[in-house]
Amino acid sequence: MVFPVDLHRCRMLGLAGTASLAAGGATAGALPVRDLVAPDSGRAALGLVGVYFGVVLLIAAWALLGTVLRRSEPPTPRALLTVLAVWAAPLLLAPPLFSRDVYSYLAQGAMVDAHMDVYAHGPAQLGGPLADEVAPVWRHTATPYGPVFLAVASALSGLTRGGIPAGLLGLRLVALLGVALMAAALPRLARHSGADPAAALWLGALNPLVLLHLVAGAHNDALMLGLLGVGLVAACGRWPVLGAVLVTLAVLVKAPAVLGLPAIVALRGHHGTAKTALTTAAVALATTVAATALTGTGYGWIGALKTPVSPHNWSPTSVLGRVTGTLLRNLGSGLAPLAPTVWHAAGLVATALVVLFIWLRLRPGPVYALGLSLAAVAVLGPAIRPWYALWGLFLIAAAAPAGPVRHRVAAVSSVLALGVLPGGGPPDAEQVVLAVSGGVLAMVVLWQAHQAAQAPALGRTA
Repeated sequence: MVFPVDLHRCRMLGLAGTASLAAGGATAGALPVRDLVAPDSGRAALGLVGVYFGVVLLIAAWALLGTVLRRSEPPTPRALLTVLAVWAAPLLLAPPLFSRDVYSYLAQGAMVDAHMDVYAHGPAQLGGPLADEVAPVWRHTATPYGPVFLAVASALSGLTRGGIPAGLLGLRLVALLGVALMAAALPRLARHSGADPAAALWLGALNPLVLLHLVAGAHNDALMLGLLGVGLVAACGRWPVLGAVLVTLAVLVKAPAVLGLPAIVALRGHHGTAKTALTTAAVALATTVAATALTGTGYGWIGALKTPVSPHNWSPTSVLGRVTGTLLRNLGSGLAPLAPTVWHAAGLVATALVVLFIWLRLRPGPVYALGLSLAAVAVLGPAIRPWYALWGLFLIAAAAPAGPVRHRVAAVSSVLALGVLPGGGPPDAEQVVLAVSGGVLAMVVLWQAHQAAQAPALGRTA
């Protein structure tokens, strides 16, 4: 006997999960400094349990929805978009969750609005309440974000006059716009790549990582991926120039989207590779110059791309750098400080080699190749965070063939969804215990629901 699952039950289970997330975030989320609850208080503990209770319910709803898609009459893409809207609704007014980056965005927007150089100074230069909200590790670091995102952040700063609640809502609406663009692009990219549009939406838009980090966390990766997705859709159709413009705008939000430009050339290769490459390069250059001139922020973001690297980053190359540095120090070598730099450089070389291998040897479709390439950038780069996995996952969802790749990506997504505390800070033992307790409680509730659903059927059988 199996757990009775249909679209309505999945929708309501996921809604219960995100509602619990929003409620728990009220005391355990990345709150403004003045609203922070003492970590050892009962309210904070209850909030942390509630958040992880919600995360596990959401993952379960998503996994069960995946089984519904495999039935003879699966939900339509439109029905899945309704599910996405229902699941996202409780998070709209929730406090930021799983990261304090949104406060950095607000501070950077205020700096641009005040004509400060965000590529030379960190938010500490701004001072005041906004700077106090930024995580200490980023207060003195320049921003790596491009002029398009800074223009958006600056406009929000002007509209909200530096108000934190209004600014947070504005940035979440921007993130929701990005997610909406992703959801609009996924079915079209899937059809172009010969994949199932509904399966693409399930893996690429309804994924718990999207809801936890792009919606609840309001990360600007949502805007980057949304622009990248619709740019690729335009390039697949009759508007390659518009596609190049949109992908370039995505690059001017966050740099990893630059790999979308070669993908446009590959998508339009049947029109002449050399001509398409020159046209795409010219459009990208013109768009970059025009956007930079309009925003007035300059080109300092190119030199600030190393900003995401922090001393405690858990990317493979950063871990190897720390381990190697420790070993060298224990051996009395003066080369220890160079170890992280060497490993980061090795990671960049490995990334280039992997990307070349994907495009020149594996030669999957352009959209799939771009997804695999962005996944390599996230894994082998100098910094990694759970939402970085969405760079590649978004396009892998759109273009990967049915089978093991999709299953593995879904499994990795479920694990990564559990990997960050709602306050965005490093965990301690007590917080880990509380988080595990919330997850276990959710599993107990799900098991009890399963048992209760089985009982009437067993009674009828008897």
